[in-house]
Amino acid sequence: MSLFRSAALVSVLTLVSRITGLLRENLTAVLFGSNAMTDAFFVAFRLPNLLRRLFAEGAFSQAFVPMLAQARQQGDDAAYQRFIEQTASLMFWFLLALSLVGAVAAPLLVWMMAGGLATDAAAMMAATEMARWMFPYILPISLVAFASGVLHAENRFAVPAFTPVLLNLSMICAALAFHDRVDPPVFALSIGVVIGALLQLGLQWWALAGIGRRPSIALRIKALREAWQSAATRSMLARMAPAVLAVSAAQVSLIFNTHIASTLGPGRVSWVSFADRLMEFPTALLGVALGTVLLPGLSKARAEQDTISYSKQLDWGLRLSVLLAIPSAIGLGLMAEPLTALLYHYGRFSEHDVVMTAQAAAAYAAGLLGLIGVKVLAPGFYAQQDVQTPVKIALAMLVLTQALNTVTVPWLEHAGLALSISLAALCNALLLLFGLLRRQLYIPEAGWWRFLGQVLGANLVMAALLAWAAQQSWLQWQAMAATPWLRAFHVLWVILAAAGLYFISLRILGVHLMRLIKR
Repeated sequence: MSLFRSAALVSVLTLVSRITGLLRENLTAVLFGSNAMTDAFFVAFRLPNLLRRLFAEGAFSQAFVPMLAQARQQGDDAAYQRFIEQTASLMFWFLLALSLVGAVAAPLLVWMMAGGLATDAAAMMAATEMARWMFPYILPISLVAFASGVLHAENRFAVPAFTPVLLNLSMICAALAFHDRVDPPVFALSIGVVIGALLQLGLQWWALAGIGRRPSIALRIKALREAWQSAATRSMLARMAPAVLAVSAAQVSLIFNTHIASTLGPGRVSWVSFADRLMEFPTALLGVALGTVLLPGLSKARAEQDTISYSKQLDWGLRLSVLLAIPSAIGLGLMAEPLTALLYHYGRFSEHDVVMTAQAAAAYAAGLLGLIGVKVLAPGFYAQQDVQTPVKIALAMLVLTQALNTVTVPWLEHAGLALSISLAALCNALLLLFGLLRRQLYIPEAGWWRFLGQVLGANLVMAALLAWAAQQSWLQWQAMAATPWLRAFHVLWVILAAAGLYFISLRILGVHLMRLIKR
């Protein structure tokens, strides 16, 4: 399957995931609003998610997938399967212990994450209890990340891309079924998280069985000792160590930002979380999709010593990122309030909540190109089994983000947190790009300056339409609060018209989209 077809498949399935994710956030806003209890849920959910990203999705995938590609290239199927099973066994028992420790230490961890909740004893207690309920989520969801790595190495992208839909649907169903049966009502979301994790693991394990790669978890001490002493797993763990450091930099920054938001007052954690969902929509559709398919492809090119293919894959990913990330950023920035109102302004989500969430969304838009660019450029280092360079950059960005917070938070409050992340992401992407260029791992194809001029020209035309529409009375969301279908009609046709105008302008300016895709 070509890179574009793989990326398109991942994007389509990710689109389904993000749509259901938006429905989940919409229901959260309607049923629970933005208040101290909703903040408590977001804090509690971030704790297991933080550890999952720290030890599983980020650091693990960056070390595991390139080694899998290398093992496949060597052609020893028995050694390949043994590496899979030993990795799964070590991961299972480590994460089980981590889940138990996390559940016990939940009060301390919640205080470290969001000490501002301590001013509301009920919210602090709720966050602690929900964290204890959701810590077991780390085990199944991290095994999902493991299964995704194996499936990606086998060029099977559909099931991993679809799996997050199950979590969203589980949380939606749990919120509807239990919000009036538990106290506080937001506990219903925690129930959905646990059920959703088990559903995701079941689907992934079934997919592994379908290709004959489902691992057996070692139950005996001798087998675990052999797994620990294996040269392959030792090498992977050694490569994971700097990757854990890189991912931990981003997660420590998230802890700091959540803690700061919690001290600004009730609702701030929720506003940033709802805005984060808007930002993640284009980031996942483009950045995650491209990063997912590029890492196995780059790893294969590296194993085959095909430097030309390596560079061309990066060039292709960067051109698509620029082509689609810049208009997405402009659209999110200019349409932040209408989009926020369309998605969230129902039930207990007030007009004030709309304005505050939109401010954070607009701040995220400023760094959308950087956030997507990092996901495309970082695999260029990981496929070379070089994790140290992204680690150093990530640590520098941690310091930069918090330094920026000292300026942006007093100025913009919660939106300042989003702006700091955006500016640091742009710096991160630039440093990764310069690193690839300096090592000549990436040699840009001809015509980049002309391409940038064409893209910027088309974006100016599109931005003019969006700026005009944003000033029209029929798009003012406050006036249409009682008629959500009318609001949806106006917002969606403006978005479709802007997208159509953008692609027509690209064609007039000489960008052949299908030719770029076929490259």
